[in-house]
Amino acid sequence: MGKRVAVIGAGPSGLAQLRAFQSAAQKGAEIPEVVCFEKQSNWGGLWNYTWRTGLDENGEPVHCSMYRYLWTNGPKEGLEFADYSFEEHFGKQIASYPPRAVMFDYIEGRVSKAGVRDWIRFSTVVRNVDYDAAVGDFTVTVHDLEADTVYKERFDNVIVASGHFSTPNVPEYEGFSTFNGRIVHAHDFRDAREFADKDVLILGSSYSAEDIGSQCWKYGAKTVTTSYRSAPMGFDWPENWEEKPAFQKVQDRTAYFSDGTTKEVDAIILCTGYKHYFNFLPDDLRLKTANRLATADLYKGVAYVHNLKLFYLGMQDQWFTFNMFDAQAWYVRDIIMDRIEVPADKQVLLEDVAQREREEEASGDVKYAIKYQGAYVKELIADTDYPSFDVDGACEAFFEWKAHKAEDIMAFRNHSYKSVITGTMAPAHHTPWKDALDDSMEAYLKN
Repeated sequence: MGKRVAVIGAGPSGLAQLRAFQSAAQKGAEIPEVVCFEKQSNWGGLWNYTWRTGLDENGEPVHCSMYRYLWTNGPKEGLEFADYSFEEHFGKQIASYPPRAVMFDYIEGRVSKAGVRDWIRFSTVVRNVDYDAAVGDFTVTVHDLEADTVYKERFDNVIVASGHFSTPNVPEYEGFSTFNGRIVHAHDFRDAREFADKDVLILGSSYSAEDIGSQCWKYGAKTVTTSYRSAPMGFDWPENWEEKPAFQKVQDRTAYFSDGTTKEVDAIILCTGYKHYFNFLPDDLRLKTANRLATADLYKGVAYVHNLKLFYLGMQDQWFTFNMFDAQAWYVRDIIMDRIEVPADKQVLLEDVAQREREEEASGDVKYAIKYQGAYVKELIADTDYPSFDVDGACEAFFEWKAHKAEDIMAFRNHSYKSVITGTMAPAHHTPWKDALDDSMEAYLKN
C-alpha cells in the first residue's frame, strides 16, 4: 500500500492492532508497513509485571500498575478473544478468574501465534509526534533506550495505544507530609504481604479500592478501612473491614473523616484513579478526556476528530476489555486500508461524539452501562471481518458477576461462567480464592 503506520504501545490494545493487520495479511490483503514502539523490554503492557516502581532501569516512569497477587476482578468470559479462546491456548477450559501470570500467558499466546513480534521495537520510547499539514504525515521522534540513540521516522498514520491506567492521580491531604506510616498510590502497590498485621486505610471506592483492599485482607491486614467521597461500595465486608465517608486529614497516625470519626492507621493506599496522559503529543494531537464510556473527540470511539489520520485505542472506561480493543483495532485497520469511509464533515464527527455522550448520560444504571458498551462493541464488529461472538452472552456474564459480588464480595471469584466463544462451562477452581495463596500459573492450572 505504500503507507506506514506507527502503533504506540504493545499492551493489549497495541497487540490487538498488530493482530488486526496480520489477520488481513493472512487473508491475502496488502497491508501497510506497521511499526510498533514499546517502552518496555517485553510486550503485555500493564500485564507485563515488574517489581519496580517510580522509574525503571532506563530512568523512564514505570508503566506497570500490576500487583503481584492480582486475579482478574471480572470473569474471563467477558474478555475472551473471539479468534483465540482460552481452550485453544491452554488445551482445556480453565476457571473463570485467572491470576495475572495466566492472563499474560494467554495474551502472549495469540500474538506469538500471529508472528508479529518482529513488528515491535522494544525498549523504544516515543518522545514526540508532529503532524505536517502541508505533507499530510507525521514525524515520530523516538529514543532507543538500549542503543541510547534518538531518531525520527515519518508515518502516514499514528495509533496511540499506550493506555490510561499508568499515570496516577495523586491528591494532597493535610498531614501527608508528616504522616509516620506508608503512603502509596495503587500504581505503586506491588505486594499485599507488606501490609500484614497493619491497619490499612484506602482512599477511594471504585474497583482498585475494592480489590487492593481485598488483597490486603486476604494476606493478613489487621484492619481495612475504605473512605468514599460520594457513596460507599456497600458490600457485606468482613468484620475487620469498614467504610467511612470522606477522609479529611491525618495527624500523626490518626485519620479524620467527615462524620467526625477517627481511625488509627499504619498505611494509606491511594486508589484515586489515573490520568489520560500523553506527554509525547502536542496540544493539537493530544486527547483530553475524562475516564468515561463516551470519550471526548473520538469518532466511533477511535478516530481523533481534529485529525483523522490519528487514532486512539482503549481510551474508554471499561467493562469489555480485550475484545473491545479488538473491535476497535479491526475498525481502525479498515479505515486506514480504505475499507471504511469516515465522514469529511467535522460537524458530523462531533455529533457522533455528542450522541454517544448523551446516550451514556441517559442512565446511570450499571446494567445500562454494560449494555451500552456491549452495543458499542457490536456496532464496530458489524462493519469489519472480526469474528462475531455472543456479546449479549458476555453482558449476561457481567450481570451474573455483579450479583455474585453482592452475595459475597470475598467469594465471587469462586463462581464459573460459560464461554461465549466455545459454549463450554468453566470448571470451579480447585481452591477458594481467599485460600489460594499461591497464584502461580502452575498452581492455578491444576484443576
